[in-house]
Amino acid sequence: MKKIIALLLCLTMLSLTGCSLLKKKEADTDADTDNSSDIVIEKEEKKENSINPLTGLEIDKDKLDCRPVGVMINNINIAQPVQTGVNKADIVYETEVEGGITRLLAIFKDITAVNQLGTVRSARYPYVDLSLGHDAVYIHCGQDPKYCTPHLKDIDHISIGPGVCGGKRIPNGLASEHTLYTFGDKLLEGIKDKKIRTTADNNDSWQDFAKEGEEVSLTDGAANKISVSFSTSYKTVFNYDTNKQKYTRSFGTTVRTDYVTKDTTDVKNLFVLLTNIRDYSDGYHRQVDLIGGDGYYFSNGSYAKIKWSKGDAKNAFRFTDLNGNKLKVNAGNSWVCIADKGTSQPVIE
Repeated sequence: MKKIIALLLCLTMLSLTGCSLLKKKEADTDADTDNSSDIVIEKEEKKENSINPLTGLEIDKDKLDCRPVGVMINNINIAQPVQTGVNKADIVYETEVEGGITRLLAIFKDITAVNQLGTVRSARYPYVDLSLGHDAVYIHCGQDPKYCTPHLKDIDHISIGPGVCGGKRIPNGLASEHTLYTFGDKLLEGIKDKKIRTTADNNDSWQDFAKEGEEVSLTDGAANKISVSFSTSYKTVFNYDTNKQKYTRSFGTTVRTDYVTKDTTDVKNLFVLLTNIRDYSDGYHRQVDLIGGDGYYFSNGSYAKIKWSKGDAKNAFRFTDLNGNKLKVNAGNSWVCIADKGTSQPVIE
């Protein structure tokens, strides 16, 4: 009898041990399943963001295929205080137009990322080429009829006005020609209404961007202040802010802020490209050579001398070091000054 009881006790212990092992195995299996689920979810979350080819920064995945939009911005000195939305651009180009003044071309990968934008002014020849280099829809208000009008046939463009693609004149204390603004979401609706393509042909990176969070070191010298004199009356200045790790834009000694938000325009990357700029045969409008030449790249309070080229109108800029190696650029927004090599060498402090 005792042997039978002992045998039953052994069987009970084995049964309990087996159940315990089974439960442990099930728990381990559940844990593995949960971890697999976490891994899948994590991978899916990482796919929610993509890289903006204009900045090297993260962008919402559903914005990756947006076709860039380029908007002509009024930069005459009396209208600079009412500029709006320029600080939201991925890339801003600045070069001469006529009479010693400059205009800006603000390029956006996602035009809906900016609310109010302006003031919008007329098109000029070199800005068409700059927009073409990004396959951008070109937005302006009128154009130079002699040199620019024939060139507009080469690009998808819209001349906006009050009621056209979100255009609205907003009183700002200036003459009427300095009061036209547009709005990102309404502008996109207008582009769609005109049956203009809104998806990108490709998403090739504009430059060889470093990964976000990595910093490119430039070794040609310190650059805490850069002054670019486009003419005797037009000097754009960039002062390095160590806290922001960006350059803040000024006009001469005046820091320019957004008319609506009062934010400064801060850029991670500054390029100064030197070229030949001369009058067209009318002796008034300026002809800007975009073939290539020498230049400077500024970032993080330092600089490097570079070479640049563009060539065909539809090409983007290509930047290299002095040995011809592709330039590595910090992730972030950019401002590109295209200035005359004979009169507008940058002053670096």
